[in-house]
Amino acid sequence: MKRKALTVVAAVGLLATATGCGAADMTKQSSPYANAAGDGRTVTLSVQSWVGARANTAVAQYLLEHELDYRVDTVQVDEVPAWDALSQGRVDAILEDWGHPDQEKRYVADKKTVTDGGELGVTGHIGWWVPKYFADAHPDVLDWRNLNKYASQLRTPESGTKGQLLDGSPSYVTHDKALVNNLKLDYQVVFAGSEAAQITQLKQFAKEKKPFLTYWYEPQWLFNEVPMVEVKLPEHTEACATKGAEDPSTVDCAYPTTPLKKYLNTDFAHKGGKAARFLKNFRWTKEDQNEVAQMIAEDKLSADEAAKRWVKRHPDVWKGWLR
Repeated sequence: MKRKALTVVAAVGLLATATGCGAADMTKQSSPYANAAGDGRTVTLSVQSWVGARANTAVAQYLLEHELDYRVDTVQVDEVPAWDALSQGRVDAILEDWGHPDQEKRYVADKKTVTDGGELGVTGHIGWWVPKYFADAHPDVLDWRNLNKYASQLRTPESGTKGQLLDGSPSYVTHDKALVNNLKLDYQVVFAGSEAAQITQLKQFAKEKKPFLTYWYEPQWLFNEVPMVEVKLPEHTEACATKGAEDPSTVDCAYPTTPLKKYLNTDFAHKGGKAARFLKNFRWTKEDQNEVAQMIAEDKLSADEAAKRWVKRHPDVWKGWLR
């Protein structure tokens, strides 16, 4: 994807408001805590711009600080550069990766500077979605072959004479431009600029009962407020994925369904003690993640407060991570 450098004091405030638009590349900077005390009680977590990833980091940070007595720093890094930062030890862990085979091969298999940290427990899926009220009125819109039929209804000033396919942050790894071109669809990909801006637009469309077509993903708390139905794209195949890895402009099939994973810097994985063990054990459901994400994005709680409330409600989940 999907998926924002600062001191710990400022980190929580940034997490509550950061978006993918204009995200800083922190791969050439390290945590302000790096080697500060030399006691191994510091953890630096990479945080991506989408709110689900921020929910993971918020809860991990809260528990590391309050239950395991670590100092935690969070560093905003976009999806692909985060792998380089992780390999070089500028961050210790990525808690939500949506699948980057090239990076996995380079850093996990070949260089062995990054270690698989296990599954997050959440399955990610990217697709194209329309609001349920539009799908109920026009059921055939759920087949991509019929999308051109509705292009005129989905035009916006930003898409000109074509229908609009709304995307979020330009930093997300998507195949939408290739799909529109290869499937010969009369649509223009329009970037909202960030996940937060995209949510604002989708909520406004829903309030006015306007039709829309959007790049979106699960898990995401917005489904609780704006019910959406997925448009069926051509079936995802390994052949399509392999061809697309070599040349992204050739992609002509649906996005895969991806078990989201965690990755640790290899030195940290071996020497990070209780913190590394905790992050390997960190595993929750999409319902857990959405609960925290909605408190941050919709209820406007600080990430720290959202994490604190979730931790108070779910000791049966997180206490197992401390073993």
